[in-house]
Amino acid sequence: MTYSLIFTESYKKRARRFAKQHPELKEQYRKTLLLLSQNPFHPALRLHALKGKLADLHSVSINLSYRITIEMIISEKEIILVNVGSHDEVYQG
Repeated sequence: MTYSLIFTESYKKRARRFAKQHPELKEQYRKTLLLLSQNPFHPALRLHALKGKLADLHSVSINLSYRITIEMIISEKEIILVNVGSHDEVYQG
């Protein structure tokens, strides 16, 4: 079962900036998105719900330092990508 990844315009802008700042993570980022679309619950992604002002979102890990925040719409099998960046950057809201 695969999930549709929804790339909003604001996410695309953030992703381009992230890619420019971290070209060394290109392959890890690509693999994370592929795994996310195939199985968002895979243990390697370390999917978890966020709290506080980001309570409607979840987070997955690219690696130990970088995350992607997402909105999951399970009933529609869609995942809306919200933000990408370092732990501190994505959790600031």
